[in-house]
Amino acid sequence: MSTELVTIFNHLKIGSMVRPMYYNGVYHLFYQYNLYGSVWGNIVWAHSVSTDLINWIPLEPAIYPSKVFDKYGTWSGSATILPGNKPIILYTGIVDSNKTQVQNYAIPADLSDPFLRKWIKPDNNPLIVADVTINKTQFRDPTTAWLGQDGYWRITIGSVWENKGIALLYKSKDFMRWTKVKNLLHSANNTGNWECPDFFPVLLHGTKGLDASYNSTNIKHVLKVSLDVTRFEYYTVGTYDTKKDMYIPDNTSVDGWKGLRLDYGNYYASKSFYDPSKNRRVIWGWANESDTVDDDVRKGWAGIQTIPRKLWLDPSGKQLVQWPVEELDTLREKKVQLKHRKLNKGEMIEVKGITPAQADVEVTFSFSSLDKAEPFDPSWTDLYAQDVCAIKDSTVQGGVGPFGLLTLASEKLEEYTPVFFRVYKALNKYKVLMCSDASRSTLEIGKTMYKPSFAGYVDVDLAKNKKLSLRSLIDHSVVESFGAGGKTCITSRVYPTLAIYDNAHLFAFNNGTETIKIELNAWSMSRPKMNWSFGHSSY
Repeated sequence: MSTELVTIFNHLKIGSMVRPMYYNGVYHLFYQYNLYGSVWGNIVWAHSVSTDLINWIPLEPAIYPSKVFDKYGTWSGSATILPGNKPIILYTGIVDSNKTQVQNYAIPADLSDPFLRKWIKPDNNPLIVADVTINKTQFRDPTTAWLGQDGYWRITIGSVWENKGIALLYKSKDFMRWTKVKNLLHSANNTGNWECPDFFPVLLHGTKGLDASYNSTNIKHVLKVSLDVTRFEYYTVGTYDTKKDMYIPDNTSVDGWKGLRLDYGNYYASKSFYDPSKNRRVIWGWANESDTVDDDVRKGWAGIQTIPRKLWLDPSGKQLVQWPVEELDTLREKKVQLKHRKLNKGEMIEVKGITPAQADVEVTFSFSSLDKAEPFDPSWTDLYAQDVCAIKDSTVQGGVGPFGLLTLASEKLEEYTPVFFRVYKALNKYKVLMCSDASRSTLEIGKTMYKPSFAGYVDVDLAKNKKLSLRSLIDHSVVESFGAGGKTCITSRVYPTLAIYDNAHLFAFNNGTETIKIELNAWSMSRPKMNWSFGHSSY
């Protein structure tokens, strides 16, 4: 395997559970990090800063085990900006070898330091200790706090009780003395432990972001959790009842494994933050490796952050939409275009003139008719989308589709990662499947190599507009794709052996009987200033 492959245009090589913050013109990225290796262990809160979300400066760790209340670990948490423009971090500390978890806080040592390099952990920690009703070994990841109209701050903490995932709720008048609220913010049966919860408001209309404390009649709330059992991210859209201190998902949002995902691929432990400089909510997720631990050790790093995404509520009110932050466009260099090109059944067009191993590709596929759409097999109803994608992959000829991109492809297609759509006819509507299939991504054969056919359905009305758009960010070992303007997102980690560097190719293809027209823009991507000098990365 080509273990020297790295991601270099803005997929940061860092550890898991990112915790971002914007403060006085500077973006802060805190993340779980192993200073001494590329495997789990010796975790600290590493710290990098940026003024544009693209170019990053590494700093010394912000938090590391040093006190009785975090001697055995400094795990994940969140940042909040308190009145008076004072940042504070809440984080989970591990106090003993049994992994007993408590919630601590840290504050900057010097607010005049623009980078907030040093952080203090006061001796009145821990702030929150699990009572007898809580599983104290599954009690972690406090959220950004929000201020209620009653003057009380609130946070939620992820946990589990008898396989029921729960979001505990705590409130405080002074941010120091916290009381557990009688009601759970929310819970769902048979979902296992809830990690890295995120709770925030979104506008019913428009793409502007909101501070966590914003409350009005023109909003919905979103609750996102990372399910420890599946290692996927799930969210619901609903209503926050401030009188009962409870969150109620809409009847269009499903709790649990069949629910909406932020990303249907290799994406976990995300965290959003409000960016007041551009009035937006930005979310960041982590993509771990899909190769072996031995490979990680040879590479000397493991785990990347995906591209930061702006996030807002779709006009339907049923789901979120995500799109790479606009700053990413500053890395675009050489551009190529394909206009008014047709793809008949079995045809491919190679996209030449850019660097296919490191590219930003936007393409619109259009078709004149849906008559050739295949019927959706009723036996697939209870299957996950990725199971359907595995049955009907890019090589299986269809009606309307499969069509899309062959990314990180070798010249003779011994290796490639297809990102594609397939349209089905289901009852009175059309069902759109989007896949990012890693099963043919590498010739490397390893028992623990993870090469899934990730997939999700795309909620679009093709009867009105017979078009589908796709944007894929291709970066050596990661393909991050956004379908239908960001309604469905899929991240894949792949490790080609032939399709690397200058030997990588990019194709647009159609393997359906319906002729597809394409409009394509693609750019080579330059390398930003990254935190190369900071040693190992870690899960």
